[in-house]
Amino acid sequence: MKTRNIAIIAHVDHGKTTLLDQLLKSSGAFRENEEVANRVMDSNDIERERGITILAKTTSIIYKDTKINILDTPGHADFGGEVERIMNMVDGCLLLVDAFEGTMPQTRFVLKKALQAHVKPIVVINKVDRANININQTLDEVLDLFIELDAPEEYLEFPVVYTSALKGTSSLSPNPADQNPGMDAVLDMILEHIPEPDVDINQPLQLQIALLDYNDFVGRIGIGTIKKGTIKVGDMVTVSRLDGSTKNFKVLKLFGFQGIHRLEIESASAGDMVAVAGLTDINVGETINLPNHLDPLPLIRLDEPTLQMTFATNSSPLCGKEGKFLTARKIEERLFREVQRDVALRVQRVVNTESWIVSGRGELHLSILIENMRREGFELEVGKPQVIIKEINGVKCEPYEDVIIDVPDEYVGDVMVQMGDRGAELVHMDVREAVTILRYVIASRGLLGFVGNFLTLTKGFGILSHTYKEYRPVVSTDLGERQIGVLVATESGNATPYAIEHVEDRGTLFIAPGTEVYEGMIVGEHRYNFDLAVNVVMKKNLTNVRSSNKDNTVVLKSPRKMSLEACFDYINSDELVEITPSTFRMRKKILNTSERKKYDAHHKNGEE
Repeated sequence: MKTRNIAIIAHVDHGKTTLLDQLLKSSGAFRENEEVANRVMDSNDIERERGITILAKTTSIIYKDTKINILDTPGHADFGGEVERIMNMVDGCLLLVDAFEGTMPQTRFVLKKALQAHVKPIVVINKVDRANININQTLDEVLDLFIELDAPEEYLEFPVVYTSALKGTSSLSPNPADQNPGMDAVLDMILEHIPEPDVDINQPLQLQIALLDYNDFVGRIGIGTIKKGTIKVGDMVTVSRLDGSTKNFKVLKLFGFQGIHRLEIESASAGDMVAVAGLTDINVGETINLPNHLDPLPLIRLDEPTLQMTFATNSSPLCGKEGKFLTARKIEERLFREVQRDVALRVQRVVNTESWIVSGRGELHLSILIENMRREGFELEVGKPQVIIKEINGVKCEPYEDVIIDVPDEYVGDVMVQMGDRGAELVHMDVREAVTILRYVIASRGLLGFVGNFLTLTKGFGILSHTYKEYRPVVSTDLGERQIGVLVATESGNATPYAIEHVEDRGTLFIAPGTEVYEGMIVGEHRYNFDLAVNVVMKKNLTNVRSSNKDNTVVLKSPRKMSLEACFDYINSDELVEITPSTFRMRKKILNTSERKKYDAHHKNGEE
């Protein structure tokens, strides 16, 4: 049977996973009576809830006697390392572009990775059923992007197919009225334009690991495409390590991919995508060969983490009330288990403390790890995200990012003021019908805490995308710190309507009556740029004088609801987020009110 290996790449939310659903359905990958969920490849609860793909997924379909192995890749910048490594496993890719939005920051990022790996792209213009689309303008943008990225001349005549993944239709005609049911146009295009894997089955084994998985029974699993030879369960093989050493091991299990299932197989040959178990510390970029035929492939470069957070055991007064796993040993085991699967993550224990510095590719990357731990029953506390400062040629440098903001005209002025305050440099401005597209370059530090603010500023209509650009010298400013004060509880107990009513005019509250609070917990945002200690558990003094019924009719404002990411964005460096399975709370590092005031006064005097 012939083989094709392809990846689906695109900007976040342009429809990769939905398209893959339709390819699976068109190829008959599901039984007639099989219930199929939408976005079937997003297996993780968080992926389903947020509508994003976090980890690359491998699947395969049979079409016209050809096995097509397909990798669904993440679209978000934080998981860009997955995209880069996948390019070593495939011979072609489907570049999805939203017919309405056109090319976006991640479109550029993923296409650049594909071109660097000499992977041939087929352009898929998706969402052609949307209103107000301009397909010619979108195609011009795609061509401009190819030219801008110095694509080889033969790639500039890229094949194009038009789809509506949501409706399950496709066509080679740009006219939306010509769409046909099914994805045959896409599948035929793959067979016609994507080459077969350039492999040799008669040579000794050569298999480079591009992705990792982890399983409690067999430990770490390496996934890659076999370039040469064959591999069987029980074979003795040699892996060439990242440090230049070699190690022999026995292949305990082999897995292949069929539809949405991973199946145990006995053997595989050149051109196949396989998962190999048998070496518990195998790494991305390492090559598996036969013991007497070492032929390692060049190492795969991994993008370095750009953001770090301090994780620690929960030290709040409410510790242990809601979670199952509280101890340093349990948290450390869980973090190091995650490192087995996620090569973009780094974990380092802080000496003589119950805390760890966890480094990743961005706020989303780390917040998804925290959210998974929370759901598993862990309690912990985390500090403010900090960008990783590097020393390059003796100069301290920090990461910078490309930002594209798509915003209705009425909010442009406010957005530009905010971005200017954060030290962003406007590089391009494109005014379209009712919307303006702004392109900026900004220090990653300047984006911390901006996303929630941006959504409020644009009443939810703005779209913000950003990707890592490069390291540049640090500009010494207080970027990334919140400029407004907070309301901090002075007493422990349950918040009362009476107390909240008296505090409401001081700012915006984050808690409702009945919420359990403790001294040092952040309960709201102050109206001014300094912190204010408030009592939200105070009860009304009872007297023997009967009063009218008016106390029972107090109408309180709704509290501001804060998501987990919003909390990370919000806190300053003297604050923490306490995370438990049922809630998360923001708090000061120093809980005691008088101690904190002494520390703040001393700190301020020290600065002056």
